[in-house]
Amino acid sequence: MPRAEFDAATFYAALDAARAARQMNWKQVAEASGVSASTLTRLAQRRRPDVDSMAALLAWSGLSADSFVVGDQERPRAEPLSQIATYLGTDPNLSQSGREAMMQVISAAYVQLKSR
Repeated sequence: MPRAEFDAATFYAALDAARAARQMNWKQVAEASGVSASTLTRLAQRRRPDVDSMAALLAWSGLSADSFVVGDQERPRAEPLSQIATYLGTDPNLSQSGREAMMQVISAAYVQLKSR
């Protein structure tokens, strides 16, 4: 089974580059991202962030989590339906029930039409 890990050192380096480009100090990053200063200190020590902190820092920085997942084999491409679900999940024009209805329609069509 392929092994994948989060590269905390590279994540911190990328955050540091984003911080420097914005001419901010770490306290300002904590305030702007909504992440505690202690979380940023742990990142500086090459420790992994919790999921919510990572999401907040990715949102603040504009970075992609994919950039920090490393493994011993090439990663497979995400399934098309999971990518569609991701896009629909972030669409502010759809309610939760609207997202679910769209996924049911798209899933049914995909299963029916995909190459065998």
